[in-house]
Amino acid sequence: MAFELQRIALPTGVELDVATAGDPAAPAIILLHGFPESHRTWRQQIPELAKTHFVIAPDQRGFARSSKPEGVDKYTPDKPVADLLALATHFGKERFVLVGHDWGGAIAWMAALQHPDRVDKLIIVNAPHPFVFQKSLYDDMEQRAASQYIRAFRNPALDEQVAAMGLGRFFDTSFAKHVDPALVASERAAYLDEWGQPGAITAMLNWYRASAIVVPAMDETPERPAFLDAPFPPLRMPVLVIWGMRDTALLPVQLEGLDALIPDLSIVQVDAGHFVPWEKPQPVTDAIREWLGA
Repeated sequence: MAFELQRIALPTGVELDVATAGDPAAPAIILLHGFPESHRTWRQQIPELAKTHFVIAPDQRGFARSSKPEGVDKYTPDKPVADLLALATHFGKERFVLVGHDWGGAIAWMAALQHPDRVDKLIIVNAPHPFVFQKSLYDDMEQRAASQYIRAFRNPALDEQVAAMGLGRFFDTSFAKHVDPALVASERAAYLDEWGQPGAITAMLNWYRASAIVVPAMDETPERPAFLDAPFPPLRMPVLVIWGMRDTALLPVQLEGLDALIPDLSIVQVDAGHFVPWEKPQPVTDAIREWLGA
């Protein structure tokens, strides 16, 4: 499903392509995609959510045809958080419902923790809470093993390897192996178009390179971050976590301990892999609408 995109220049120095739907006067719901996608992550949810909300779904910095500033430092999580807040302000939305998947979820967690005055309600889809994720990378060897790809993504040589093999082969040998071939086949051209934009591969991978998350090697016992053994601030708003339980990158251990960090928590488990918004769109849409009372 195609959506009309508008180009929005933000005071953060980037221009984002943004899909919108619904009544601009309605309460806002902002949808943040992750790697290696775009606003199209939410293509099945946007029309449904637009019945009750003003939907704002950007292509985040570094993705598709949105700005791709050079340098790893342009992708530290505070930068997309600033983009998010500026985007909401652009549309005159002081408070909003925030939804995030994958890296979009990481940004959503951070925005909710740091700017609870802006985030009315938080919906997370297969994106780990920063405390739970970092702890699991030290204490759960299965999750550490499942996250070794992050170390590979942080290797600057990967960009040239992808260029050498070609985007089509990269799609077929990496991304496509982790999703339902029948579901993703018709989307291949759209992915290759987005990934083929100048600088897109490096910009997308820079999200991993700019993250402060420590991913130890399997044979490594690095010093433990101090924050893992200190109290972590709870979230103040209601939170819905939707989780595809067959995710091979983010294991169900990411759901453990969330209730201690989120007083008002709802969890919906879905029989799906990592890309649950389009792998099993109806259960995701139903869970969101029911939780919102929409």
